[in-house]
Amino acid sequence: MDELFAICSTYEVDDGGARGFVLARPDETGTSKPWPILVTRKANNFYGFENACPHQGSRLDTVPGEFLDEDGNFITCGKHHAQFDLDTGRCFIGPCQGKTLTPIKLVIDDGDVCLTGVELAEEDGLDIAEPDEMPEVMITGD
Repeated sequence: MDELFAICSTYEVDDGGARGFVLARPDETGTSKPWPILVTRKANNFYGFENACPHQGSRLDTVPGEFLDEDGNFITCGKHHAQFDLDTGRCFIGPCQGKTLTPIKLVIDDGDVCLTGVELAEEDGLDIAEPDEMPEVMITGD
């Protein structure tokens, strides 16, 4: 079996919802580059897709975290308003009608939504500074 990488817990994606994540993949030179993905859910079934519209390759969420149409039934491209099925990723309205989002293989393991079959970079590749020391914690009373 392929190695599993836990993305989130199943309870973190609402039924009929979608949630985005940015992972990192190595490019052909081995450099980490951001890899935006999204996980959708219909009942107890989870589906993964690359967060890239097949029309022009732009991210679907022009407003971070907003993937669904106003009724919450379909994934919607924020740039060109193409709409996609939550489970198949197939576009049924918009400039890329008939095309599909690039699927990602997911496995549910002990309550976690896990990614499998993809090589991820060791580092997050997002240039987010890691704190060198523990943050100061102050406890106060009411």
